[in-house]
Amino acid sequence: MSTRKTKVEITLSRDLSAFDITMIGVGAMIGAGIFVLTGHAAGAAGPAFLIAFLLNGVVTLFTAASYAELGSAYPEAGGGYLWVKEGLSPLFGFLSGWMSWFAHALACSLYALGFGSYAADLLYHSGVTVLGMEQEGLSVALAIAMSVIFTFINYLGASETRAVGNIVTMTKVVILAVFAAFGLAALFRLPHSTQNFVPFAPQGLISIISAMGLTTIAFQGYEVIAQCGEEVENPKRNLPRAIFAAIGIVVIIYLGVGFVALGAIDLGKLSADVRASLPIGVDSTWEFLAHFEETAIVEAARQVMPFGAYILLFAGLVSTISALNATIYSSSRVSFAMGRDRNLPPFFGKIDSRRRTPAVAIFISGGLVILMVIALPIKDVASAADIMFLILFAMVNLTVIRLRKLRPDLDRGYKVPLMPLIPILGITFQALLALSLFQLSPIAWFTTVLWIAAGLVFYVAYVRTAEAMEEPKLVLHEEIVTVRRQSLVFPLDRKTRVEHLMPFVGAWAQENEAEILALHMVRVPAQLSIRQGRMFLAEGKALLERVITAAKEVDVPVHSLIRLGRDEVKGIFRTARQRRASLMVLDWRGYTRSRGRIFGHVIDRLVDNPPCDIAVVSHKGLDEIKRILVPIGGGPHAALAASLAAQLGVHFDASVTMLNICTREFTSEEQERRLERLKATTAGMEFPFMYQVLPAADTVEGILAQAVDHDLVLVGAAWHRPFDQILFGNIPERLAAQCPKTVIMVKRRDPLEAILRRIRPGVPTEPPVEAADGVVA
Repeated sequence: MSTRKTKVEITLSRDLSAFDITMIGVGAMIGAGIFVLTGHAAGAAGPAFLIAFLLNGVVTLFTAASYAELGSAYPEAGGGYLWVKEGLSPLFGFLSGWMSWFAHALACSLYALGFGSYAADLLYHSGVTVLGMEQEGLSVALAIAMSVIFTFINYLGASETRAVGNIVTMTKVVILAVFAAFGLAALFRLPHSTQNFVPFAPQGLISIISAMGLTTIAFQGYEVIAQCGEEVENPKRNLPRAIFAAIGIVVIIYLGVGFVALGAIDLGKLSADVRASLPIGVDSTWEFLAHFEETAIVEAARQVMPFGAYILLFAGLVSTISALNATIYSSSRVSFAMGRDRNLPPFFGKIDSRRRTPAVAIFISGGLVILMVIALPIKDVASAADIMFLILFAMVNLTVIRLRKLRPDLDRGYKVPLMPLIPILGITFQALLALSLFQLSPIAWFTTVLWIAAGLVFYVAYVRTAEAMEEPKLVLHEEIVTVRRQSLVFPLDRKTRVEHLMPFVGAWAQENEAEILALHMVRVPAQLSIRQGRMFLAEGKALLERVITAAKEVDVPVHSLIRLGRDEVKGIFRTARQRRASLMVLDWRGYTRSRGRIFGHVIDRLVDNPPCDIAVVSHKGLDEIKRILVPIGGGPHAALAASLAAQLGVHFDASVTMLNICTREFTSEEQERRLERLKATTAGMEFPFMYQVLPAADTVEGILAQAVDHDLVLVGAAWHRPFDQILFGNIPERLAAQCPKTVIMVKRRDPLEAILRRIRPGVPTEPPVEAADGVVA
């Protein structure tokens, strides 16, 4: 055995599947396009906005291909800002981040205004008034209120979970599919439905380009997918697939919903109230949609399906809320990263010590969102965001061309075909669409030019002379280095009682010739990228040093690992599976503050479906280990309890008593049968066990009476059927709570149950094991 200086291993948890990131992209795109911008697009191009949607989908593929290549080559980089910085120049890198920050803030303003419009419409049609405000003023007030609320929510560190996000997205897709089905049925009942599409391009063919530019933001969800690269399983394969799948799904949805919204409305059957609200001269469905602007789809649903307006209002509210939350932390992520790089003042790169969120970046980004909500109408907000994203996407297309020449060595999971034709086509169309928006919204172009000019001034005055914040250094340890087949996982947090548990961990490691894998999970809030979570690495330094020091005292090899991720349990689970751990040791402090949990959020989830054999230690003071008590009631976990007790017995030269409590009167024959079952449990174990069968009115009371004369109680989990939602069972859990001596509860991993959980719907399951994590260099 040798010692040497080594860096602690740092890994990133990759928890998102291809389906997850596809749903993230679909959710981001549906959030703006179909709910908020359909009416505006109809006003810009008439029925030809359907062609605008289709062509936007095609044009989007050019830039999406660049994102797919760069995302598969740099899955950890986090999107356009860092790619441009790598591939072009510091100035272009700064400008891409500067515009990305503002573009996400504008997108957030768009979602806030969309929410305000939908909520105000719902209140108006429900007959509810708020402080006597008109509907338009109320929608702006609600938009401001929601911006403030979600800025504060992001400061607190809350975020939409992956499961909730998938449910929200699927709900939106299902509602839009139902709307499309009702709309098609209504369309076929109309005798002259084709007249709703004539004239097809009343504003001229050039108007199609304006509608494309206006709705560009509705197709930018692939950028959100790329930002998730560091959290994706097998990103080289899954990122490109998710990008193209999301675009395909969204284009089909947009065309289907837009088609029925145009074709299914019978203007002759409008109610008197709706007819009265229309201006004079509205005699076509596209003008009907254009009049209602961001609530156009709601009004279309009101005409073609029962309770359609309320159903679409619900979907629109959920969609805009979800998108509002996501874009606030996307905006703050970009500004935080720029603060760390000194492309913005350093206070943008500061982390709130309590919440672990970039508080300053969040509040300033939230303030920018609120300013845009107040200052610009929704069409101008959308147009300004479109221009910003189009310029950013053009930079990314330039970057993919340049990096193909500068870095041919990159391991690309996907390569853009026909290079450089595809990116050049993307740049050409982006320039054309951006210029077309000047006619639709001059103020959007003025806003864009003013923001870029301010950025250039700021770059010259500050950024060129500033130095990036020093990245956290990886912690150096004196580590015992060996190669052993077995691994014993010891998860640590700030409250883990390392010195109390190390006697057990060290003994089991020595007796099994295994190494200790000291694992510290760092939970990174959604408001930061996983890689930005490196600033929390120092918190695990003292913990790891305590384990390493204790392990050296007993001459046991130890490997230290810090893992960054969103979910501590999944990170621990994956580490145990990847390292093929034989045993995991957890510390339970005798209480939990998690409502509805027995041992706590982390222990309960791990014990419910363990990735390996597991031992939970409830330490209550221990001077020495000379007498070990192992209560046995049968079941598959009894042998594990006996085996671990025997190893402790060998290590500490302690006696081990196997105990069976009988709660009814028994004969000598019954006692003998129980003794034989106890001996069968320890068959093949070369250790001098002692065996006892004793009567008691209550099993736990009988064990507690015997525990008085022992130093340690080690008990296996109770037998249970697959899918039973129990952890260790009633008796072990009562012992852990009531016994004054240290209690160790153990549970064997059941491979069959793990397989059954994976194939049975609705049952908590283990995450799939990935091939490897990205390792921070």
